[in-house]
Amino acid sequence: MIETWWSQVLGGFARATPPDITLIELAIVLLAAATLSLPRASWRYFGLFTTVVHELGHAFAALMTGRVLKGITLTMDHAGTTTTRGQPGWRSAWAGFWGYPAPAAVGAALAWSGVNGWGPAALSAGALILLAALLFIRNGGGLLILLVAVGISAVFVLAVPGQFTGHVVVALGLALLVGSVRDLGKVVSVHLRRRRELQSSDAYLLYRSTGIPSPVWLLLFAVVVAGSLVAAWSSLSAVVEAGLA
Repeated sequence: MIETWWSQVLGGFARATPPDITLIELAIVLLAAATLSLPRASWRYFGLFTTVVHELGHAFAALMTGRVLKGITLTMDHAGTTTTRGQPGWRSAWAGFWGYPAPAAVGAALAWSGVNGWGPAALSAGALILLAALLFIRNGGGLLILLVAVGISAVFVLAVPGQFTGHVVVALGLALLVGSVRDLGKVVSVHLRRRRELQSSDAYLLYRSTGIPSPVWLLLFAVVVAGSLVAAWSSLSAVVEAGLA
């Protein structure tokens, strides 16, 4: 089983035939993405995956600037912490910024990959990233959450036929985009109505470390999320145009 999975992962790093996604399918996928992210019952579980992407966003941003990744914790209430070590300053701010925007950016990248025939590569890369992330988990709840994510990614790699991979990757990308909008709304509401929870806000923590007001960081989060939505729409617009033709 492991050899088969590894062979499938390595074999995924090649371009496949771009999927033929119909307008009806796209509408169904958007509805499914909303169903995962908007109702509280489904968000309780899918939101855990967006939290994983959120924390991995912090981790990759930190590594980009030469900071040392010490560990990641995840909890069942959608909270998480990524601990890095290095000199304070812009590097720390850069790592702190790429939490809430990460699911949107990844979602747009998945939408582009799925539409352009790179769905298998996206699944393979995602499986390897999640597997490597296990090395940095520092709590039991986080280990359980990430093991489930690794297991689901393994099922995708093993069980999804090549001709359907692009469809699955587009669906996952759109689900992350919807989830990113929900998470952005959540952090904004913390600043507007639930200020007792400010310590959980990346925007507030960035304000504390840089002196730049939280609303500026919230605006920057929104700009990246909006840009990701536009990028995803650009990737999918050809599908929509073809369906309307």
